[in-house]
Amino acid sequence: MPDAERERRILEVAAELLLRHGYRRVTIDDIAHGAGIGKGTVYLHWKTREALFAAVFEQEVQGAIDGLVDALRADPDGFLLHRLARAYFLAVMERPLLRAFLLGDPEVLGRLARHDIDREKRHDVISREYCQLLVEHHLLHPTLTAEATIVTFLATFEGFLRAGAAAEDPLRWADLLEGTVARAFWSGRRPSKSTRESLTKHVIELFTSR
Repeated sequence: MPDAERERRILEVAAELLLRHGYRRVTIDDIAHGAGIGKGTVYLHWKTREALFAAVFEQEVQGAIDGLVDALRADPDGFLLHRLARAYFLAVMERPLLRAFLLGDPEVLGRLARHDIDREKRHDVISREYCQLLVEHHLLHPTLTAEATIVTFLATFEGFLRAGAAAEDPLRWADLLEGTVARAFWSGRRPSKSTRESLTKHVIELFTSR
């Protein structure tokens, strides 16, 4: 089996076991057995159990970003906060591990639920630049600053994640989230086609450059 394929298989098995049993119960032996390889082979790719689980979550995050970028390319208004919120909500709901990470679920994550300073810094920079972009183009309610938008939007988004976690119809929750964010945050302004295209390109670059 090629190294890339083996690595992908290890990450898949680790993700499945982590979601099923939680951080504390999953061992490297369990992962190696599930992947049909030796324990030593796992350690060739990751030196510690923590490094392997961190790689699992990085993969989950990247998968959500890829889904978000696809949605931005498909939707001419995808850069608007309420449209982006809907796409991101659905991307997260498709990834229970990522949802657990965003909600800090200790049962699933154990020690991984602790804050990752580097990841938080990247997230803060992206959020600030994105919201500032919306402010500059008058796409947020005039009473909202970029900083206020970040705080209030994250609280809204997390609330919908928690409420929709056990929902059988995530599309309905995504629609409710979109409507809520539009009413609370959007200025109602619709940019020209050329501006929409420029903003879409800018936002995609913002999410893929880090």
